Amino acid sequence: MMTALRWGLIGCGDISRKRVAPALNELATCELVAVNRARAELAESFACEFGARRWYADWRELIADKEIDAVYIATPVYLHVEQTIAAAEAGKHVLCEKPMAMNVAECDRMIAACGAKGVKLGIAYYRHFYPVVRQAKAIIASGEIGKPVVAQINAFERFNPQPGEDRYWLLEKSKAGGGPMMDFGCHRIEVLMNLFGEIRRIKSLTGRALFNREVEDTSIASFEFDSGLQAALTVTHAALESQDTLDIFGSEGSLHIPALNRGKLTVKTAAGERIEQHLPHANIHLPLIEDFALAVLENREPKVGGAIGREVARIEEEVYMK
Repeated sequence: MMTALRWGLIGCGDISRKRVAPALNELATCELVAVNRARAELAESFACEFGARRWYADWRELIADKEIDAVYIATPVYLHVEQTIAAAEAGKHVLCEKPMAMNVAECDRMIAACGAKGVKLGIAYYRHFYPVVRQAKAIIASGEIGKPVVAQINAFERFNPQPGEDRYWLLEKSKAGGGPMMDFGCHRIEVLMNLFGEIRRIKSLTGRALFNREVEDTSIASFEFDSGLQAALTVTHAALESQDTLDIFGSEGSLHIPALNRGKLTVKTAAGERIEQHLPHANIHLPLIEDFALAVLENREPKVGGAIGREVARIEEEVYMK
């Protein structure tokens, strides 16, 4: 019986360096075997830094490595479909960065390829594992704040890279698919679905409030859920002030998370107000990777699988069409 999943890492950028590779090294259920980066000298340096035995300049050579059981795909969005399908056809399980793909059609191809080969597919919506989100969901289920009626999320990050900089691809529509709604709005859509279920109606405004670029710098989407709850999601690259808020208003109280990444939760009801702390793991990717590894080892589905990634992509397609 396999006791540890042997990984190949496709893409060695900031996320891989700060979160993915350290998580793979920390978890007893994981072993980092090989890494890929187009520049061979940087791939070698990364491999040496994190203890991988091999490095490849061509990701196709990595997925052909017979020692590898699973791959983590940490590349720009437009590459996800090709790399996921190739990895699945090579018999590798796939944990793919968000957003899952450029559109729903690509998501369907990824899901079909993994299904045909019997490999697991996970998508890196790591906020699904945040203790503060889990606690908010438990409080809602308990009825303490009554029936949720309104939810509001702000995700503001000033972002204006110049041509030639590492993350400039996020402003290229053919590579990123869209602006902040695609890049980090997708995370918040997953959080809302996790908390409130199915979205049945969508309205949106998407445009360029400050920057002249291929993709939007600001977007506002409103969602109506099957429960009747109304939610507003606002994302921007243009505002100076950073925000990462979630506020939920119910018929008998409210929940307030001033910074999703930090874990503070304020609960307000007629009985009074209390403040709770539910800090995320120091490496916010680790619980996601741990769950995926256990899903493979236990032969179950990961908690954030292709179906969730596809539904987020479907909602984003509607946001951009409105």
